Amino acid sequence: MSKTKGSRTERELLHLFWKTGKFVAMRAAGSASIPLPCPDLLVGGKGRVLAIECKGGKSSRYIDKQQISELKEFAEKFGAEPWVGARFNNTEWLFLKIKDLKESKTGNNFVIDVKFAKERGIKFEELIAL
Repeated sequence: MSKTKGSRTERELLHLFWKTGKFVAMRAAGSASIPLPCPDLLVGGKGRVLAIECKGGKSSRYIDKQQISELKEFAEKFGAEPWVGARFNNTEWLFLKIKDLKESKTGNNFVIDVKFAKERGIKFEELIAL
């Protein structure tokens, strides 16, 4: 996914949280370009804080294990729930917990595809209702 499309996808999710009227969100622009752990979105509301790494694409996406490790580290230190948000072409947002991610065949990365995200993930409405 291109940097522009990734930014657009992150902003789309940011606006979804704001539209609820119960959550506020901020986007960490260029989060992948700094050497410190930093999620794509930081969301708060209803007594909860979410640290979200956003992924999208056509039908599947690999995620570097280091990126997930950094998401987990940030969330622990910040007191946030770590989530991976995935939105593939022509699908809705789905959210997965780190423990539910699937390793790639080589074991070097995690991989999310549409089928797996639909089986293991939860929808936006379910995430904000927790």
